[in-house]
Amino acid sequence: MFIERTIKLPKNKDFFLFGPRQTGKSTLLKREFSPEQTLYYDLLKSDVYRKLLSRPEIFRNEVAAALKSKNLSHIIIDEVQKIPPLLDEVHFLLESDARCFFILSGSSSRKLKRSQANMLAGRAWTFQLYPFSSMELRDDFDLSSALKYGTLPVICLSADEYEKSETLRSYVDTYIKEEVEIEANIRNLSGFLRFLPIAAHQNGELVNYSNIARESGVSLHTVREYYKILEDTLLGFFLLPYKKSLRKRMVQHPKFYFFDPGIVTTLTNRLRVDVQENSYEFGKAFEHFFLLEIIRLNHYRRLDLDLSFYRTERGAEVDCIIATPAKKIIAIEIKATANPSSVMLRGLKSFKEKAADAQLILACRVERAQVINDVAVLPWQEALDLICSEA
Repeated sequence: MFIERTIKLPKNKDFFLFGPRQTGKSTLLKREFSPEQTLYYDLLKSDVYRKLLSRPEIFRNEVAAALKSKNLSHIIIDEVQKIPPLLDEVHFLLESDARCFFILSGSSSRKLKRSQANMLAGRAWTFQLYPFSSMELRDDFDLSSALKYGTLPVICLSADEYEKSETLRSYVDTYIKEEVEIEANIRNLSGFLRFLPIAAHQNGELVNYSNIARESGVSLHTVREYYKILEDTLLGFFLLPYKKSLRKRMVQHPKFYFFDPGIVTTLTNRLRVDVQENSYEFGKAFEHFFLLEIIRLNHYRRLDLDLSFYRTERGAEVDCIIATPAKKIIAIEIKATANPSSVMLRGLKSFKEKAADAQLILACRVERAQVINDVAVLPWQEALDLICSEA
C-alpha cells in the first residue's frame, strides 16, 4: 500500500534527511529518486559498511567512476551517521563539481556531532521525516490505534493488534535499547534502561530531573545526558515554557515528548491494556498525538512556528502556545472530550490575561465547531487546518 508523504524533497539540491528508524526514509528516497540515475549506498548492509569504514576514500573513487560511465543525477548514503568521515568525501566531491546531488539520510545526528563531522558548511539543506500523520493516512487513519500503537509505517501496515504489539516490542528492544547504546556510546547501559520507562511515564509532564535521577539510581547530570541522547537520536523533543519575551525564555522546567505514542505505550508496559476513552491515559495520549501532528505540519510545510506551553505557579496551563512569524499568538488547549465545558477553558482564560490579542482554541473531538465564552471549540482536524491557514 502506497501512502503519499506530505514532505516535499528537492530534486536539485544536496540535503540531509533525518528521522528515527523505520519512519520510511529509505522507502521515500527510493520512490522519489529514479534507481537508473541514482547511486545508492546502504550502510546497514554489513559488507558496504565494512568496506567504507576501513577505507572511506573508496566512496570517492566509486562515485567518480560511476559519474564517468553513467548518467547519474543523485548519490544517496543511507544511515550516514554510521561512518561520519564519508561526509569529508562528499564535501570533496562537491568542491570538485561532481555534477550530481548528494542525499544523506540518518537516524541520529549525535554521532555526527560528537565526531565533529563535516556538515557541508551549509551547502546541504536539512529535512526530517516523522511517522505517518493523520493527513497522510487519510481514510486509513484510526485514532484509537494511533493513540495506542502510534503511526510508524511498519505499525500502520501491520495486519492485527498482535503484530503491532510484537513489532513495537522488537523496535524498543533492538533499536532503542541496543542501537542507541552503540550510536550514543552509552557506558552505563543499566542506568539508561532504568531511565527509559521512567521517562516514558513522564511523557508530556514537566521534567523533574531530580526525581527521575533518584528513581533511576543515577546522577542528575546523567539524567540530563540521557535526555540529550533521546533528543539527538530523534527519539523525542523538549517543549519549552512560554515567556512573553522569547529572548528571556527560561528552560529549567521543559516538557519532554517521545516521537511516537506507540513507543510510550511499549516503554510503560501498556500494550496489553485497553485504554478507555474517558480515562486520564486516553486524554494524555490524545494531547501527545495532537502535538505531534502540529510538529509534523510545522516541519513539512516550513511554517516556522515557535511552539511552547503555558503554565503558572498556581497550575493554570495551556498545552500549546504557537507564535507565528507574523507575531500572532495562538493558544491551544487539547482535550480528548467530545463534550467540552467552560471548566476546560480556565487555562486559556488565564493566558488571555497575559496575551490579550491571543487567539484561543480548544481542540477536541466535537463533531462541529462551536464557541464557548469567546473560545473557538473546534474538531481537532479543523484546528490543524486553522493552524496552517494562520501561519
